[in-house]
Amino acid sequence: MRRIYPDIQDTPDIAQAYAYPDGRPWLRLNMVASADGAAWLKGRSGGLSSSGDRRIFHTLRGLADVVVAGAATVRKEGYGPVHPRDWWADLRVGRPEVPPIAVISRSLAFDLDDELFTDATSQTIVITCEDAPHERRKAAARHCDLIVAGDEAVDMRLAVAELHERGLTRILCEGGPRVNAQLSACAVVDELCLSVSPMLVGGGAARILNGLPAQVTLILSQVLEEEGVLFCKYTREQSA
Repeated sequence: MRRIYPDIQDTPDIAQAYAYPDGRPWLRLNMVASADGAAWLKGRSGGLSSSGDRRIFHTLRGLADVVVAGAATVRKEGYGPVHPRDWWADLRVGRPEVPPIAVISRSLAFDLDDELFTDATSQTIVITCEDAPHERRKAAARHCDLIVAGDEAVDMRLAVAELHERGLTRILCEGGPRVNAQLSACAVVDELCLSVSPMLVGGGAARILNGLPAQVTLILSQVLEEEGVLFCKYTREQSA
């Protein structure tokens, strides 16, 4: 892997390249897309991935306080709990050995006996709303750390604030596209990490943001490259 922007550097330190800024909360999206903008291949993002993308994926998890994903992404991608990695030791000094997964769901339609809830080193968080089915809310509260944010739908700004209250200020969101759009629409996204796979997909695949309109001006701050895959880091333009 090499850095090609803003300066050329062979074999950059990935953890250093993606270090969070000091002194403030930070929410980053991490997504992979094809060259024509598809967010998945045959329904899953794994077909667009590469060895370099997976190294960055695991590094970003090691750097994060919490990993956020929508329930559809958790089901589609087969999420399990985050497991400790030996090489994370320096990344997680003073913090739990793994970040928890936080699942965003209004319906709470998932199996609470799944290993994501029963075998997590750091207790799984579920973020829902007041209108979620009452019995499912009660059951979820017995199996996870339950956050109720919003009335008829999950209020993303309130959900992020609740994570901050728990000391989880370095937030990594892994999608999916609707969750990304909702976060962007309420102006809480600070950074986009986008892996661009050198393939054309076409068809009806979603883009990395789908649903709510969200216009956010970004600044390209870094580009890494490996085997034709571009790893772009964009930060939100700060208002004066």
